[in-house]
Amino acid sequence: MITLLDGSEHEEKDILYKMQQDNYYYGYLSKAALSSSSLKLLLASPKTYYNVTKYGSPESQPLRDGWLFHAAILEPDVFNAQIFVDVESKNSKAYKLAKEEHGKVFTKKEKRNAERMADAFLRNEKALQYIQNSEFEVPAIGDVMGMPFRGKADVLGKNRICDLKSSSDLKAFPYSAKKYSYDVQCYLYCQLFNVSYDAFTFLVIDKGSLDIGVFHCSEDFYLSGKQKTEKAVEIYNTYFLQAADLDQYYIEQTL
Repeated sequence: MITLLDGSEHEEKDILYKMQQDNYYYGYLSKAALSSSSLKLLLASPKTYYNVTKYGSPESQPLRDGWLFHAAILEPDVFNAQIFVDVESKNSKAYKLAKEEHGKVFTKKEKRNAERMADAFLRNEKALQYIQNSEFEVPAIGDVMGMPFRGKADVLGKNRICDLKSSSDLKAFPYSAKKYSYDVQCYLYCQLFNVSYDAFTFLVIDKGSLDIGVFHCSEDFYLSGKQKTEKAVEIYNTYFLQAADLDQYYIEQTL
């Protein structure tokens, strides 16, 4: 039995079944359970978490590109089902009309970029080795540090997880991984899927050169994610369970 943030109790198998639907996973469950993404918001600021949870956030171009790349590799049927508009700009009348009619739409340029990256990824034997004999987009729900957490493994093999990323600078990925708290994702997914840190791998493609990077996780990286998770859970407990006044939140440093 899983107790969610709103106090409701659910059978794990029931939630896992519903998590197959994006409108449930990214809708109700995005507010009823924590995730690696919500921890990043909490670490940035509890106000950021509150505002994004309540009002949503604008979709950035890197997120759009990353989603299409994932879909092209892991869910080609979903990729092919998208609406692609043949326009030069999202500010064009044709694009805006298509968005009004269909909701989620992409440009043909975005489609070509995603196909270009997917083709390079699928031609790389090393990358293919990591995704063969695996399941894709596998959901998980569980209790971590006394809180309900959700997650979806891009690639789940036997006792191993791979996560696909795209990067504008492949050589800087080790720095970016810390900057964007991918260590939190490593820690949480290892907990949710019961795998060791050395069985978690990031498969990264450079959006420019199309080079492939295979990045393994060290124990230090995993423990860094654990420490950040502990801090984020503490912030959540303080401001959203104990209801401390968000208006009084501040940071203080000596420069």
